[in-house]
Amino acid sequence: MSDLETTPLTALHRALGAKMVPFAGYEMPVQFPAGVLKEHLHTRAAAGLFDVSHMGQVIVRSGESRESAAAAMEALLPVDVLDLPEGRQRYGVFTNETGGILDDLMLANRGDHLFLVVNAARRDHDIAYLRAGLPRCTVEEITDRALLALQGPGAEAVLAGLVPGVASMRFMDVGVFGSDHGELWISRSGYTGEDGYEISVGADKAETLARALLSHEDVAPVGLGARDSLRLEAGLCLYGHDIDTNTTPVEAGLAWAIQKVRRRGGIREGGFPGAERILDELENGPARRRVGLRPEGRAPMREGTELHAVEEGSDPVGKITSGAFGPTLQAPMSMGYVPADMAREGTRLYGDLRGRRRPVTVTPLPFVPAGFKR
Repeated sequence: MSDLETTPLTALHRALGAKMVPFAGYEMPVQFPAGVLKEHLHTRAAAGLFDVSHMGQVIVRSGESRESAAAAMEALLPVDVLDLPEGRQRYGVFTNETGGILDDLMLANRGDHLFLVVNAARRDHDIAYLRAGLPRCTVEEITDRALLALQGPGAEAVLAGLVPGVASMRFMDVGVFGSDHGELWISRSGYTGEDGYEISVGADKAETLARALLSHEDVAPVGLGARDSLRLEAGLCLYGHDIDTNTTPVEAGLAWAIQKVRRRGGIREGGFPGAERILDELENGPARRRVGLRPEGRAPMREGTELHAVEEGSDPVGKITSGAFGPTLQAPMSMGYVPADMAREGTRLYGDLRGRRRPVTVTPLPFVPAGFKR
């Protein structure tokens, strides 16, 4: 793995006995000695600490005003950026001319600029896309900071012990806080379905902050394996699997991320790539939809499993895009795409497992209710 990038916490991961794997061009911990199952359940019960420093951190500024940068940004994604209040962040997607998703991201209003967190595998693409699409703005990639995620019902008490003031934050609030570990950029958010925080910290302070958090009895280190099972239980999409350039936000069940002002009849209707198709799907519905799926038995149905409408014969009607055993559910779970008329709760389908079709039932998402602090 010598050709892979490392994060400021790589040495700590190794000291903690992590199993390291290649991921999005980085050497990352997939699990620690406790194992994926215990890491998953610990996050649900107390607090898990994740290294997400591979994600891209980007600042967008305009020489004119934050509002001019926000207006320019709205030409790239179907999100209400102009009306996003200072100190708040919003989930969004970059779209292409056919309505497909180029990437999903978090976007925050930090007063005089916008702060974005983008996926590691799409970071270089997104930065180039922003620079080409925002010629009157400065797009700065932040390369001297790490990014940690502290997730779980115990996260508030733990972080508040180190950074007074974070307990009053609501879900999707952002702020800048002073600390013994330097200036911290904190959002009350994450990708596990649990309450928690994402913390941008100077690279030179990242390990001391991580060790301070891990010194609390409620905090355990967690790797990519449990991060994936947690986000799947929460019904959250993974780019390159559940969403991609051939998937529209409406098909993916992300219509909630397109605010009324960007829809038909809104004061800033359309104006983003793929608007014609996306706005039509918002009004008339898509041909297919992302759904939750509960396989019968204990065997997971994983990504790539073909779905059929009947137990024997017929061509596939859909495909699973994510699947695993849910430690909280104590049962297998999957997500995938099926025709819209087969997306109703309770619809029975069949997944092709090694040449044998097994029953699977369409079920609401998320599999596990969210624990966000509203």
